[in-house]
Amino acid sequence: MSKLKANDIVDRFRAASRQYSDASVFMHEAIARKAGLSGTDHKYLGLILQHRELTAGDISRLTGLTTGAVTGLIDRLEKKKLLKRQFSKDDRRKVIIIPNAENSMKLLQPIFSELQQKTAELIASFSEREIRIIERYFTGATAIMKQTTGNLNNS
Repeated sequence: MSKLKANDIVDRFRAASRQYSDASVFMHEAIARKAGLSGTDHKYLGLILQHRELTAGDISRLTGLTTGAVTGLIDRLEKKKLLKRQFSKDDRRKVIIIPNAENSMKLLQPIFSELQQKTAELIASFSEREIRIIERYFTGATAIMKQTTGNLNNS
């Protein structure tokens, strides 16, 4: 493959990746608005839902948010009954954040159901080999983004 053709392929891939990233942000903002959340609260709720319980410090470490910003996030999500605060049995000063998966799913599932169906249909159109390649790209790109985020948060 000529260098010019290889550069063209890389440029097209970067453009497609950028378009995917932009469309993802815009879609999640629209989903959040429909659910009565801000875009960032919606994404952070998704992160919180991946855990059975967390502390505010855990959320701060996972997101890079200040503890004050985390407190505001928790307040907003708790007000919507999407999580609750619970005192630790071992240390009453320690507050545990418990996500309410049931309420979160009631809120988000109707919005996500068509998206999930269409995504499943798209994935089914690829071979197993193609899916593994796409998965390898997303896994590698995610690692790069996490490293970049960590570097930016620590500088």
